[in-house]
Amino acid sequence: MATRYRIHRDDGQRDGIAGQTFASYDAAHAVLERYYGDLCCSDDREYYRIKEEEMEEG
Repeated sequence: MATRYRIHRDDGQRDGIAGQTFASYDAAHAVLERYYGDLCCSDDREYYRIKEEEMEEG
């Protein structure tokens, strides 16, 4: 089985970031790092987490 990493919003909604999948945790983390880096001290930001998912091959 292969592993992939999906970005989820804490409120369960989907947007341009939530729902994206990546082959590595680092790639998903880089997307979130850019998102949070663009927002300085804002309370209007969404909160995301990266979840590991098993993917069946074949």
